[in-house]
Amino acid sequence: MAPVGGTAVQDHVALAEIELCGELIIAASAAQERLSLESIDEVLKVAEERDSSRR
Repeated sequence: MAPVGGTAVQDHVALAEIELCGELIIAASAAQERLSLESIDEVLKVAEERDSSRR
């Protein structure tokens, strides 16, 4: 049971991971076939992350 004082802790990393999992579930359910590795990278924005880390 959560404390009444509203001291809930938010784990921003966990929330981001949950959001990414949701995006993958949506993409997989909309796909006709299994998602390719490239499609998964696109959903997870892996290329964008690589590009921003190179700067």
